[in-house]
Amino acid sequence: MLERTVSSRRYNIHGDAVDSDDGESKTKKHHHTNRASNYLSRFTTGSGYHCSCAIIASFFLLFLFGSSFIFTSPGFLCISSFDPLSRARFFGFDGLQSDFGALGVPCCRSKHGKTVEWTSKDLIKGLEEFVPIYETRPIKNNMYGMGFDHSFGLWFMARWLKPGLMIESGAFKGHSTWVLRQAMPNTPIISLSPRHPEKYLKKGPAYVDGNCTYFAGKDFVDFGSVDWPKVLHKHEIVNLSQVLIFFDDHQNELKRVEQALKAGFQHLVFEDNYDTGTGDHYSLRQICDQPYIRGGGHSCLKDSDEARIRSRRKKFWEKAVDIEELCGPSEAWWGVRGYLRDNFNHSNVPISYAQHFQNSRFIESILDVYWELPPVAGPSLTHQTRYDPARAPNPIVEDGRHGLFQRLGLAKLDNSVFNGYTQMVYLQISEQ
Repeated sequence: MLERTVSSRRYNIHGDAVDSDDGESKTKKHHHTNRASNYLSRFTTGSGYHCSCAIIASFFLLFLFGSSFIFTSPGFLCISSFDPLSRARFFGFDGLQSDFGALGVPCCRSKHGKTVEWTSKDLIKGLEEFVPIYETRPIKNNMYGMGFDHSFGLWFMARWLKPGLMIESGAFKGHSTWVLRQAMPNTPIISLSPRHPEKYLKKGPAYVDGNCTYFAGKDFVDFGSVDWPKVLHKHEIVNLSQVLIFFDDHQNELKRVEQALKAGFQHLVFEDNYDTGTGDHYSLRQICDQPYIRGGGHSCLKDSDEARIRSRRKKFWEKAVDIEELCGPSEAWWGVRGYLRDNFNHSNVPISYAQHFQNSRFIESILDVYWELPPVAGPSLTHQTRYDPARAPNPIVEDGRHGLFQRLGLAKLDNSVFNGYTQMVYLQISEQ
């Protein structure tokens, strides 16, 4: 039931002692200790100060062991952005995901500090179950649609929440409909899409669901224009907390939240939760990217630390943005260069920071839970180059955990399926 999904307890999604890969962890610690021992052996060989050096060596080894324990602890996130050696050693992939603090992960604040009940253990267990399912997908090449990360996220959340009705706005070829069906085989689905998925069958693989009510093609109705009381009555839905809404329609997400709130829906998932400076519509991530939020707010000064970091990261990550791309007229960085985009970028209007700020306060006033889906695995494992890891939560399978990555079957998947991550987010909004 959906009521059981939220807890006032503070879970650290990535801090649990989950499948710790003891063999790999011990190997790493042993490797660091051996390197230190070898270095000290070379340092002391041939000197006449063996006793003093032995004492120094003992303190150094003690310090190194303590540092190794701290830096490799799952909950430890703050590696100095000014220490490239530490970044390379502990994060891998040349330390390219360690610039937290200069570029953080701004998250919308819930009213009462609630978060989801599921933990990293649950996510890993879900991955183990989902990989074989994903391999049976009817649309193997879902270009311009969801990749593996978001397919897993949608499947996992639908399976955990167990809704009595699922509604999707934006179906494309039907891949998301197929994912929802795999999660809940007997639950009705309502699909809203300007073009019916069956139209794509003429050109290649697509999915049309037999237990789905389609408002698509000539029968298309926009989410905000549906007579929801009538539709829900037809499906015998009385309790709106039993409905899950999935948005993949590239519309202003503030508008969609307001429409869902008006209809009485509480459980929402947004597929394309674009980061500040990117995307073709106004997103929750952009709305919540505020100076008072940890990891939020930006500087448009060209000689700032942020400008230098952004310029460097732009060389590695396709969707990273530099200051020139981030900032618009009068140093406007909110939304996309101070603009509120909507309707696949067909509507693009300037928005003042005062209004942008009020939007963030409104979202916080109605928000019970905000949870961004982490990337499935670190970039050194998936070889993705699209999103900037410094602007995403820690991955479920962190860099370096090759054994777990292979055990879950993720290594069998083509690297291209991991290149579509855009901070998918789950919201629970307050009952009005």
